[in-house]
Amino acid sequence: MDRRKVVIAVTGASGAVYAKVLLDKLQLLQDQLEEVGLIMSDNALQVWQHELGNELYSSYPFTIYNKADFNAPFASGSARYDSMVICPCSMGTLGRIASGISNDLTTRAADVILKERRKLVLVVRDTPLSLIHINNMKTVTEAGGIICPASPSFYSRPASVEEVAATVIDRVIDLIGLKNSSYRWGERS
Repeated sequence: MDRRKVVIAVTGASGAVYAKVLLDKLQLLQDQLEEVGLIMSDNALQVWQHELGNELYSSYPFTIYNKADFNAPFASGSARYDSMVICPCSMGTLGRIASGISNDLTTRAADVILKERRKLVLVVRDTPLSLIHINNMKTVTEAGGIICPASPSFYSRPASVEEVAATVIDRVIDLIGLKNSSYRWGERS
């Protein structure tokens, strides 16, 4: 299998645990990855600190790009990044992507991924949803993106908050084409 180049963006939506579990899993799957670029919004940094009580996002072996760095390689389709995951994805970020507004590196990279017909996965985390949110999800889906709500499953009987979050992140890992050992419905463990 070819090694993949992946962009991860973390926005200020609640659910920093999803981002943490994603980064943890990507760290374990590094043999499948050529490059991981990480973008974190200012609100994402605050939410991570508030919800997780640490700043461990800076300890991962991935390159962190400033949200205003339009010189990042994945700001252009020529860099050939395979996929992008926005986790968690705020409704504001979703709306800007759906409207084609590239006002920061996250929305520019999402625009590039969509125009290049590559995988864009938005782990949206909000409830309830307004019709505006639903229409924005429809628009992004019609453009080729994948909406993967942060809606955990429980048939694997998760025993911790991180295991609950992993039920969503394991699906994300599958969606971007990485091989991952996880609970599979109907399979014996």
